[in-house]
Amino acid sequence: MRGIGTFLPGAFLLSATLGAAVAQAADEPAGEVVEMVVGLMREDDKDLRSLAFEQVRSEVQGEAATRLFAAELPKLSPEAQVGLLSALADRGDKAARPSVLELVSASRDESVRAAAIGALGFLGEPADAPLLVDRLAKGSKAEQAAARASLVRLPGEAVPGSIVAATKAAPPPLVVMLMGILVERRATGTIPDLLAAAVGPDPVVRGAAMSALGQLAGPEHVAAMVQGVLKAQEGREREAAEKAVMLVCGRIADPPKRAEPLLAAVEKLKGADRIAMLPTLGRVGGAGAVEVVEGAIADADPAVHAAGIRALCNWPDATVAPRLIELSQSDAHADHRTALLRALIRIAPLPDDRTDRQRLDLLKKALELCTRDAERVLVLQRASAIRNVETLRFLVPYMKQPAQAPQACQSIVELAHHRNVREPNKAEFDRALDEVIATSQDATVVERARRYKKGQTWVRPKAAE
Repeated sequence: MRGIGTFLPGAFLLSATLGAAVAQAADEPAGEVVEMVVGLMREDDKDLRSLAFEQVRSEVQGEAATRLFAAELPKLSPEAQVGLLSALADRGDKAARPSVLELVSASRDESVRAAAIGALGFLGEPADAPLLVDRLAKGSKAEQAAARASLVRLPGEAVPGSIVAATKAAPPPLVVMLMGILVERRATGTIPDLLAAAVGPDPVVRGAAMSALGQLAGPEHVAAMVQGVLKAQEGREREAAEKAVMLVCGRIADPPKRAEPLLAAVEKLKGADRIAMLPTLGRVGGAGAVEVVEGAIADADPAVHAAGIRALCNWPDATVAPRLIELSQSDAHADHRTALLRALIRIAPLPDDRTDRQRLDLLKKALELCTRDAERVLVLQRASAIRNVETLRFLVPYMKQPAQAPQACQSIVELAHHRNVREPNKAEFDRALDEVIATSQDATVVERARRYKKGQTWVRPKAAE
């Protein structure tokens, strides 16, 4: 076939020749065309191989041709194998599956194995799910990535069941990956299995199950998810489980009704379990939850009172701001007062139907209540969420306060990052950015200030994996 590449003026003419041959063979056996394409696959020239792969993808039709193309896989170089596997995957004819499976187990080249595993997502069957799970567990990073993508894509109603079956004996890190795949597949049929895992013995598996339920479950599953919250260890696991329930309730279209399934579930609980669910109820919020939470805050039992305070601190919006202000000054426990003030600082700038002025005024009120620099710094940090020039004016004086200056500088450059805020107020921002440059000890903050003064952009570095 080297003669073809040198005889014709270029790949364009060869492409035209192939196209004509394919058209002529449309109603006849395409053996000669297949032979020509196969010959091009064996070429050293990448352009010629690419031309062949394009013919495999969409031009030369038929199951018989697919088998002939797939039969060439063991005869090609690793680079050509990868190209052909991609073309066969795009072709989508499962007649290539046996040859692809052979490469998964037989190839010594990692890139070929990864390409074959990836092709199974398009060419495989539900019976291939265990093999893909095995490669997800034991393969190289490239193979694991390909196996994950194929498990997400692999067609068949039986695939989610195979994935769930694999979780039963898998180590917790693998279970986490498999449950993430179920979420990507939107495998709602596995919700009963996830609910069972959410109350299992392993905290990592419980956390993964609750996270998956947060994405897949509906309001009808909230009562069962409550058991997952109660099973979770206090601390990060419990907080993550509470947020999963919050996500499910948050998908209820009518905001006043979002707490209803959780309220109904909590109503059936007794004693310590009922108290333990109050912080979750606070995360969902709503008028229906207020009465329950206020009842707990008024309770003489210190544990019930503390749970009510935590619930109020978890509130998802600013409707409880007056109560947070009141209790942050009057609660008998110093720790509670601090938590309530921090909750006020958190919710003050949240976007809702309040004006920017109202949000900033509430944040200023929170600042008035602060007695420690730690909370004052939080106020300045949260201020950058209110994107207007009034916030800039609020922040500028704090660059002269040593304890607050680093955060004030940081928040000013965060505001300046938004061109629609910065440009209409360029002179005022330029003066503030000059002061940031003179004040900040953070090289990144200074660089950003200089770039924004020049009207340049700044790209936030990606978080390390």
